[in-house]
Amino acid sequence: MVDKISKSDNEWRKQLSSPQFAVTRGKATEPAFSGEYLDNKETGVYRCVCCETELFRSSTKFESGCGWPSFWEPLLSGNVKEIKDSSHGMERIEIVCAACEAHLGHVFNDGPQPTGLRYCINSLSLKFEKK
Repeated sequence: MVDKISKSDNEWRKQLSSPQFAVTRGKATEPAFSGEYLDNKETGVYRCVCCETELFRSSTKFESGCGWPSFWEPLLSGNVKEIKDSSHGMERIEIVCAACEAHLGHVFNDGPQPTGLRYCINSLSLKFEKK
């Protein structure tokens, strides 16, 4: 379990860039193939850009071809939360940070083994910590 973090929109706006705020607090999506971490091959941990909760290990990142960084499992299952998303005329599973509820992206059932999952994540919602 992670500690819950709650801030006002004004507090988040002071902390985040406008594009980061749009994605993490407004549930926007960065354009495909534009994200800072799409092609990152360094070893480390991906954290939430809002609250620095550890989300994904670089060892679970894979090349999905979808245009966003993709991972086959979270670092700790309790650090991400799944929410049913019926927006845009689709049924999807939204992924948010369990601590601050920042929008991260979506999870799909077309990933590699061992999980068969693809966590499709916006680079703007992440902060990379090189190990």
